[in-house]
Amino acid sequence: MSAIIVCPLSHIAELSVRHGARDMVSLIAEKQNFHRPGVIAAERHLKLAMNDIGFAGGHGLVAPSEAHVERLISFVQSWDQSAPMVIHCWMGVSRSPAAAVIAALSLHPDQNDAALAARLRKVAPHATPNSRLIEIGDQMLNRNGRLVAAIKAIGRGADTDGRASFVLPLMGAT
Repeated sequence: MSAIIVCPLSHIAELSVRHGARDMVSLIAEKQNFHRPGVIAAERHLKLAMNDIGFAGGHGLVAPSEAHVERLISFVQSWDQSAPMVIHCWMGVSRSPAAAVIAALSLHPDQNDAALAARLRKVAPHATPNSRLIEIGDQMLNRNGRLVAAIKAIGRGADTDGRASFVLPLMGAT
């Protein structure tokens, strides 16, 4: 099944092995160190150093940027989809769900934004996608505000303890 596995940093090794993932995107703070799971080759691991903020940054914080989203889209479009991809951040609540939605749209641009957001909410009641990433993704993928509106429509996710993971099937996946 072609899908995106979204999880917190603490679950990357377990879920990479369980799902047979060979590609991974990490959206974490610049100086946050961790070990890449052995099943993920270094060349199939994209690290995007950013903080989970919705403003321009400052005070040592790195805001999500156009460069981050451009690298994400390029990496995802080079994924062969023969195995699931893991996308993670610190807790799996904000940055990684936003990146998963952007990834899904970059692979299947003909899908309906509202339907994708509803699918996200169904599999991830806790997800609250990072608004800055969503806004940049909307612009870069020429969604004309549809992605922003769809994510706003599903609202803030439920509270979570930071251990929630989910699988976002790609459009057309069985």
